[in-house]
Amino acid sequence: MLLGKTVHDVSRLINETFHWSCIAPLKGKPVRIKATVTEMVRTGYNSIPIVAVISFFVGIILALQAAYQLKRFGALIYVANLVGVSITRELGPILTAIIVSGRSGSAFAAEIGSMKAAEEIDALTSMGINPIRFLVVPKLFALMIMLPALTVVSDFIGIFGGFALSVTLLELHPQSYIQQTLDALLVKDIMTGLIKAWAFGIGITIVGAYQGFQVRGGAEEVGQRTTASVVASIFLVIVCDLFFTTLFYYFT
Repeated sequence: MLLGKTVHDVSRLINETFHWSCIAPLKGKPVRIKATVTEMVRTGYNSIPIVAVISFFVGIILALQAAYQLKRFGALIYVANLVGVSITRELGPILTAIIVSGRSGSAFAAEIGSMKAAEEIDALTSMGINPIRFLVVPKLFALMIMLPALTVVSDFIGIFGGFALSVTLLELHPQSYIQQTLDALLVKDIMTGLIKAWAFGIGITIVGAYQGFQVRGGAEEVGQRTTASVVASIFLVIVCDLFFTTLFYYFT
């Protein structure tokens, strides 16, 4: 019974979000542009420092782990291949999504949950303002745009981290490393990561909004739902990554 209600509530939320983001703008009810830009700054621009730092360290770690195995065969130059492909196809999108899940997905749940507990959602409805259009759609468009953008930043910084380690500790020639990276990377590697990031953005928004709207009590339940949104978002990101990785493996 509980599972059925959850599926029903999530389906209803997805249906209404799709309506207000895709169909309603064609009928003269446009997306709130200013609110979307504000959310883009909060979820995207303000996340750049933490994404950059973590991606840089991950690039270094990945290069070290690759070098540990490849130096046995005298093939240290292939560190560039492993770092470039791994970050663009997998680590860049998934690390960025996990960071955004903990930073922005939880904020979505907390904001909407606090409004629900304070009966502000009911007030919006009584004034004829749809809460999905007012609250969820700007967040959805913000993450659909900014998560791929953050992934590009993560890719560049992560590859630079591997490059920095390789040209210093491993003593590889900078030009050789860059050329090896360019030879290893394909357009489909980068596009695969960006498509994943776009899907992750949709999932994180839906999970955060759903947990926020499910608040029935006071501040304690807001905290519980916020925690639940982070756990569910990360789980969904991993499942979506598995789905897209399998899909791209068989059809590309």
